[in-house]
Amino acid sequence: MTGPGGGRDAREARTLDDLALLRRVRDRIDRDYEQPLDVEALARAVNMSAGHLSRQFRRAYGEPPYSYLMTRRIERAMTLLRRGDMSVTDVCFAVGCSSLGTFSSRFTELVGVSPSAYRRAHASATEGMPACVARQITRPVRNREASEPTHS
Repeated sequence: MTGPGGGRDAREARTLDDLALLRRVRDRIDRDYEQPLDVEALARAVNMSAGHLSRQFRRAYGEPPYSYLMTRRIERAMTLLRRGDMSVTDVCFAVGCSSLGTFSSRFTELVGVSPSAYRRAHASATEGMPACVARQITRPVRNREASEPTHS
C-alpha cells in the first residue's frame, strides 16, 4: 500500500522518464537534422504517440519537435550561407530540407531576411571568430520572440 505521497512519487518518476525520452529526441534532432525526420518516426523511437511527444516536447523546450528541427536546420544553413561557397539551393538540401520554397519561407520567418539576402549581407561576417562565439551571436531569434521596441 502506498502512502499519501505515493501517487505524486509515481507521477514525478514518470515525468523524469519522459524528460529522459525527450532529451533523446532532442539529441537525435541535433545530431541527425539533415536526415529526413518526422514527428511520427521520432515518437515511435521513444514509444510515444506523435501527439503526446509534441505536447511534452513543447512543454519541456518551448516549441514542438518540428519547429525545433527547422530551427536547427536554419542555424546550420546560416553557417553554410556565411561560408559563401554554396548556392541557396545546395544549402537547402544539405541541411535536410526537400523544398526550396518551404526552406526559404522558414528561413525568412526565423531570420527576418531571405537566404540569398542573408548570404549577401553576412558573407565572412564571422571570419576569424571562434566557432562557439559565432554560433552564439548568429543564432536565429524567431520574429515573435524578438523584443518589441519600447516607445517613450
